[in-house]
Amino acid sequence: MHDPYAWPLDFEALVFAPALAVGYALLVRHYGASRWRVTCFVAGLALILAVFVTPLHPIALHYLLSIHLLQNVVLAEWAPALCVVGLPAAIRGPRLLTHPVVALPLWVGTYFVWHVPVVYDAALRHQGSLLHLEHLSYFVTGCLFWWPALRDEPHRLTFGARAMYLFAAFVVASPLGLMLALIPRAIYDYYVQAPRLWGLSPLTDQQIGGGAMALEQAAVLFAVGTWFFLRFLSSEGRADTFRSLGSPPPVQSSRKMSDGR
Repeated sequence: MHDPYAWPLDFEALVFAPALAVGYALLVRHYGASRWRVTCFVAGLALILAVFVTPLHPIALHYLLSIHLLQNVVLAEWAPALCVVGLPAAIRGPRLLTHPVVALPLWVGTYFVWHVPVVYDAALRHQGSLLHLEHLSYFVTGCLFWWPALRDEPHRLTFGARAMYLFAAFVVASPLGLMLALIPRAIYDYYVQAPRLWGLSPLTDQQIGGGAMALEQAAVLFAVGTWFFLRFLSSEGRADTFRSLGSPPPVQSSRKMSDGR
């Protein structure tokens, strides 16, 4: 029986997060970065540590699917977004992999493939290899996914395009959480056989995790997408004003996203 309230030191805490921190420090030393960017990146690292150094990690590994889904959301969505924003403005992403028509399918495909029951169970039964690969793939594809929305280079998307991109992401990603919440049986054998914690049955655990995932994606993707949509409407309003005055409208851009170092 594993202690659900242990504070572990696993690969993600001993290797992954420190490697990110060292790599970021080298980038900042070479390119420089504004304080707000550093704060964002550090917040992303803090989120990773929060779900891998605290008791959330043993609970996710040995007891509750819902907590493991929380880890996945942190690695695939929250931490990548903060880390991408936190990178120095001079950093350019790989042109092909950060193109919206490539980045979005890679991110969604990674999410869905790892949640196929046989694959999900295999990763949890091979925690020293497959599970680490799963976590790394979530973070990498998460960074690629957020890049077109939160960075200006190499694809300078308009605010309207960024809003559409994030709304499309919600449409294609949300069925996974909804399926887990609505399917009438527990589909992951690993958690069906796991010891019970807090009186949650495997099905209730799965429903909580799936419902929370769907709500989280709606909140995050819609919130950021709506912010870009409002920026788009604001820029269009300014353009109409310039046209009414007989002046050429300014070219819509998102330079403010990369102001500062």
